[in-house]
Amino acid sequence: MRNLSAPVAILFCATLPAVAEWQVESSTNEAAAAPAIIHRHVDLADASTGESAIVDLALFSTKSCKLRVIDNAGGANNLSDTMRRTNCVAGVNGGYFDPNFAPLGLRIVDGKTTAKLAHGRLMSGIFSSNGSIQLLRLAEFPRAKKVSAAVECGPFLVDLAKPVRGLEGTRGARRTFIAIGSGDRAALGSCSDVSLADLGRILATPLGDFKIQRALNLDGGSSSAFWFKRAEGSALSISEYKSVRDFVGIVPR
Repeated sequence: MRNLSAPVAILFCATLPAVAEWQVESSTNEAAAAPAIIHRHVDLADASTGESAIVDLALFSTKSCKLRVIDNAGGANNLSDTMRRTNCVAGVNGGYFDPNFAPLGLRIVDGKTTAKLAHGRLMSGIFSSNGSIQLLRLAEFPRAKKVSAAVECGPFLVDLAKPVRGLEGTRGARRTFIAIGSGDRAALGSCSDVSLADLGRILATPLGDFKIQRALNLDGGSSSAFWFKRAEGSALSISEYKSVRDFVGIVPR
């Protein structure tokens, strides 16, 4: 009897989609308007597919800086104006919101809970800040512990320094995220149009000397925004296309 298993296996493997292997092509740093914060611009490419991506990071020390959640209840303010008004050095848009402009998932602003914990397909993690900065799965979040800032969002993109498996891999969009590395390093970031699966693989790639241990996706697409105040006073601004409910900003301690 002929053994058909090997040809069938070869044919099956040949039909599997290629998995992008992202590599850093170039990386540049510039100083912020406050110590212990830098802007890192990273260009990446996948030689096998010809795809490219751009990541912008506001990389900071958690010993010298903290994160603040800023509500935008009326939707009148954009990221750029809000960062300047609140004396933040860098920031991104925050979490999800519903058609009535109500936040989806937990929000803690200046120590006050403004929206409750929710459960949903994408709502898999919580950024929280109370001295240290943590990215936690819902089951890990200490509900009895008082924190100064929190946003529930998701999905997780990187965990244990590896890309999370099972992320959606076909729909490209602008993305924003929070990431923590080893030691006291963390970052707010923005990425050009990629799928969630590709963003997980990108962020699991060492971005210069920043090795990400955990990363959590924030609201993307037309909500995505990134702002960074340079040392000489000018700003890099990637603006959102629509009003968003809240922002996350970096402020010196």
